[in-house]
Amino acid sequence: MSLSDKLPQTSDRYAMMQRFRSREAWHVMKILSEFVESAEELQQISPAVSIFGSARTPRDHRYYKLTEDIARLLSDAGFAVISGGGPGIMEAANKGAYYGNSPSVGLNIVLPHEQRPNEYQDLSLKFDHFFSRKVMFVKHALAYVVMPGGFGTLDEMFEALTLIQTGKTRKMPIILCGVEFWSGLLDWVRERLIGDGLINADDLDLLQLIDDPQQIVETIFTFYETRGFEALPEEREQLLNL
Repeated sequence: MSLSDKLPQTSDRYAMMQRFRSREAWHVMKILSEFVESAEELQQISPAVSIFGSARTPRDHRYYKLTEDIARLLSDAGFAVISGGGPGIMEAANKGAYYGNSPSVGLNIVLPHEQRPNEYQDLSLKFDHFFSRKVMFVKHALAYVVMPGGFGTLDEMFEALTLIQTGKTRKMPIILCGVEFWSGLLDWVRERLIGDGLINADDLDLLQLIDDPQQIVETIFTFYETRGFEALPEEREQLLNL
């Protein structure tokens, strides 16, 4: 049986393919437009720290208050704070920064559940695609603070780790806040990933486990002032050609 026998039969296959290509081209253009528009909006937002965490964390939860305190300290220290723009931990991050001295930024995603823009955003951007939104988190952050969260939070954290581990982005602090929440995961990483030789032992050094808000800010500042944020090779090339 040939490939043509297995494909759906149509009276006008050429027209069908043209419609498919048009839809896909339009989809690609929409993603590209999100990159362009968000890059223009965020070009003045620097230095910035991205804070990740659950959309389901209630306002009376201690992690909400802890996130708000961290964001306020970062904002008053001169760092813009970037969050996902939604409720829960994202709202707490935006709220702390909103009442501080530096911008509060929300990278909102259109979702059928959980996600609604919070009111504490100096700059609010809307994305239809996770892909372009995730790039903006990485591109404009000089450090990550990762609060307790679900699949989305874990996705962001492991993507950042992978990009740094493989040299696709500059090395930066990735701080896990919530010792009791993250300890089990780190134990599993040591036992299974390092124990089975799936990552190097020093890869775990990319993560820091810190609960104290002031220590988190000081850790980021120490890295920022003494080590600096490494430019990627293409960025160094651009600077040399200025």
